[in-house]
Amino acid sequence: MQYRQLGSSALKVSTLCLGTMNFGPRANEAESLEILNTAVDAGINFIDTANQYGGDLGVGTTERIVGKWLSENKARRDNLVIATKVYEPMSDDINDRGLSARHIQMACEASLKRLGIDHIDLYQMHHFDRLAPVEETWQAMERLIAQGKITYVGSSNFPGWAIARANERAMSRGRLGLISEQSLYNLVERRIEMEVLPACRAYGVGLIPWSPLAGGLLAGENDRTQSRRKAASIENARTEHAGQLRRFFELCAELEEIPSAVALSWLLHRPGISATIIGPGNVEQLGSVLHVPEIRLNDQTLERLDAIFPQCGEAPEAYAW
Repeated sequence: MQYRQLGSSALKVSTLCLGTMNFGPRANEAESLEILNTAVDAGINFIDTANQYGGDLGVGTTERIVGKWLSENKARRDNLVIATKVYEPMSDDINDRGLSARHIQMACEASLKRLGIDHIDLYQMHHFDRLAPVEETWQAMERLIAQGKITYVGSSNFPGWAIARANERAMSRGRLGLISEQSLYNLVERRIEMEVLPACRAYGVGLIPWSPLAGGLLAGENDRTQSRRKAASIENARTEHAGQLRRFFELCAELEEIPSAVALSWLLHRPGISATIIGPGNVEQLGSVLHVPEIRLNDQTLERLDAIFPQCGEAPEAYAW
């Protein structure tokens, strides 16, 4: 396993971050615990979850599974970077959602209880909240840091201008600011290259791509465990990108690598990436990509990938002179 600094912070994380969204809805508890054991044995030290994960089993389910695993061996906690998120609705209560100072405080307390830990290493805002003043959000995060309940703050699904604004306000308060941003990023979906990635680089924010395989599109196989609605959207995308996918799979065959490994490796070759999320539904899927940090794609291969899946370009040059 390889490790990189998370943004401009001194924190070192594995370049593969174990995403846990499948824990509960797709992988049952026993399977989830097996995935966690295998990941840590392979050197992964970065585990990402969210208070809202749980699917039909209910919000908080995934955090509870991770918490049970942590409780089985108290020594595990000290060697891991635990990340979770706040924003999504946790009940029908009108205030049990968003990024108000009240909800951030309450949601953090609830996550700590479900995870069975005394602090969260990386507390991420799961989505941009247009109703929450940035001063209110930082007030809440600073209080949690002062209380020793969180260590670093990250964002997720933020536009470039919001990343800039959040860090400018943090700096004006003498604070570290955001150290990471989780964004949708893969070979098929590259729009964040226009403004989000440049903002992250400018402010020393480490990017953590989610959905690196475009919902399975870049994996080269049909995931029959997906919901009917999601499977239908993937089939539509396969049709739309059929030509690109055919060329991509041919390139992967030349490289003698599975498509999912090439897609993940491409992300780790992009500037500004601290780690990429992997969200295995079973141990076999996890095992098939553990070698990704060791893959080296040469310049010619990277150019061929850009030819198959064209870059968006940075703003404003991408759309103006």
